[in-house]
Amino acid sequence: MTANDDSLHAADPVVEDAGDAQGKPLDVGARKRPKPGERRVQILEALASMLEQPGAERVTTAALAARLGVSEAALYRHFASKAQMFEGLIEFIEQSVFSLVNQLSEREPDAVARCRKLVTLLLQFGERNPGMARVMVGDALVFENDRLQQRMNLFFDKIEASLRQDLREAAAQAGSVAPTVDAQASASVVCAFCVGRLQRFARSGFKRLPSESLEHSLAVLLPH
Repeated sequence: MTANDDSLHAADPVVEDAGDAQGKPLDVGARKRPKPGERRVQILEALASMLEQPGAERVTTAALAARLGVSEAALYRHFASKAQMFEGLIEFIEQSVFSLVNQLSEREPDAVARCRKLVTLLLQFGERNPGMARVMVGDALVFENDRLQQRMNLFFDKIEASLRQDLREAAAQAGSVAPTVDAQASASVVCAFCVGRLQRFARSGFKRLPSESLEHSLAVLLPH
């Protein structure tokens, strides 16, 4: 599965404000008889959809198979394990978000504006894909293979590194005597804010939106 799958929703290529974060959740199981090669994507869609249910417990392969109307053995013809299914969702998260981060680097010359837009697109992605937001913050990975949580940790490490690079540029331009130190501290705070907003979203049953009062928060965290 790639970030270009039509059945999955990424954030908008260039995000200007939190008002754009009204995308639809994943479309699940449109066909009862998938064409050859479509079953793998359908399995991942069903998994993400099950994770979107507020208060959902651990998703089992038996429940996933029942959701799709197939046997568990049929699932394992497409994935060697449930961990591989979660890795498919994580791969989509990575490709979707980082492709947009790369676009920001190319299109936005102002370093602080790049950071603000990165935060916005990240939170909008989680808001548009509630099931994946649970994966991003680890709520859906508690009883799964440890490598899945490690991979999501690495995802946020990369987000923080991108913020740190941009904030170092901004600090240097502002005449900071220690731009690297300033950037490290600020990037850590901003990344923690993003994780916190996504966690609150997941743990509130998707009622507290990540984009809530976002412009005010950005003005505090990343003033122009």
